[in-house]
Amino acid sequence: MPVVTPVVAGLGAGLSLIVAIGAQNAFVLRQGILRRHVLPIVAICIASDLVLIALGVTGVTAVLERIPAAATVVRWLGAAFLLGYGLLAARRALRPASLDPANAAPVESWRVAVLTCLAVTWLNPHTYLDTVLLLGTVGNSWQDQRWWFGAGAMAGSVLWFVALGFGAGLLRGFFTRPASWRVLDSLVAATMLTLGVLLIVRGG
Repeated sequence: MPVVTPVVAGLGAGLSLIVAIGAQNAFVLRQGILRRHVLPIVAICIASDLVLIALGVTGVTAVLERIPAAATVVRWLGAAFLLGYGLLAARRALRPASLDPANAAPVESWRVAVLTCLAVTWLNPHTYLDTVLLLGTVGNSWQDQRWWFGAGAMAGSVLWFVALGFGAGLLRGFFTRPASWRVLDSLVAATMLTLGVLLIVRGG
C-alpha cells in the first residue's frame, strides 16, 4: 500500500479533530486576530499535539499488542466516538453558535498568554480523547504504517495552528463569521462519519 494513503488519512483525521471550535482554537484565534503573542502560543499548541499524537500512536498500539481482545473493544469505542463526533459536528453546522473572538479582551502579558495556552491545551479532557485515544486507535488500524498516519496527523496540526494563529489577522472577517465555522464543521462531520464507518469495515 502506498505510503501516501496513511499520510493523507492521518492528515484528514488530524485536521478534522483540530478544526472544531473549542477553548484552544478560540484562544488561538482571538490572539491571532489581535496579533498578541502568536508565536509562543502557536509553538505550544504544535509541540503539545506532536507529543500527544506520538503517545497515542505508540501507547495505544502497545496496549493492544499485549491484550489482543482489547483491540475489538477499542475499535468499537473508537468508531462510536468518531460517529458521535461527526453527528455533533453536523449539528453544529446546522445550528452554529455565535462566536466573535475579537469582542473578547486580549491577553496582554506573554506569561499569562503562555499559561493560558498550556491550560486550555493540557487541562482539556477532549485533548486526550482526540489525540491520544482516537488518533491512536485509528492509527493502529494501519498497523506497520501507523507512523505514516501519525506523521500525517502531525502535519495537520502544524498546518492548522500556523494558519489559524498567523492567518487570523489577515482573515479577521472570515473567521469571525459563524457561517465560516459552519463550513468547517460540515467538513468535520463528513470526515468523522467516513472514518467511523471505515474503522468498522477495516476491523470487520
